[in-house]
Amino acid sequence: MTIHFVREMEQLHRSILAMCSAVEELIHDAVDGLRSGRTDLSLELSSRDREVDEWDIRIEEECLKILALYHPVANDLRRVTVVMKICAELERVADLAVSIAERSAGIAQHGAFPMPGRLGEMTREALSMLHDSIDAFVQQNVNLARRVCLRDEGVDQLNRDLINDVVGVVKQRPELIEPGLHLFSVIRHVERVADHATNIAEDVVYLVEGAIVRHPGLPRRSGNPRVGGAE
Repeated sequence: MTIHFVREMEQLHRSILAMCSAVEELIHDAVDGLRSGRTDLSLELSSRDREVDEWDIRIEEECLKILALYHPVANDLRRVTVVMKICAELERVADLAVSIAERSAGIAQHGAFPMPGRLGEMTREALSMLHDSIDAFVQQNVNLARRVCLRDEGVDQLNRDLINDVVGVVKQRPELIEPGLHLFSVIRHVERVADHATNIAEDVVYLVEGAIVRHPGLPRRSGNPRVGGAE
């Protein structure tokens, strides 16, 4: 490929890393707001979410430009398509951050709800998975990516346990049903952060190995698909 293509790819890499950083800060602040009970955070995060949306559009345009101008194949084609997919996952995580802040405000407005102790464990694990999936992309570290995928079931189990905890509290104290519903949504949103982290990790495996590892129960398709040419 030409030097212009290399420069375009370097710029694309810088753009996705900037978006990653913005999204990580957004979701961390949303979780901090849940802990502190802030009711004014959602407006601030909504403004920052719009910046993430702008990154999403900009990066997609960069990817489409590269595809149109250079017709990349094999590894280069995988890299561009994976950036587009990771960009979409990050945009959804940013949306979840705003939703968490909105639900946290709803909890705070209705008085104290006894927060399940395992919620902190779940949020830390989901955020750690997101961070590690991004690190796996930066380093093209397939082993780290696969470890992220394996951790998703642990978050799913915490999600089930926490929902049972919330249901138990609401049964004993029906007056807490409204903040309980907000907390139910927060738990689901945090679980979705882990899902998006897993999706990013699966994309890293595809980038490095050319293997599609989603839906493990289906026959595996792998090995450097010859789209647009050979490596």
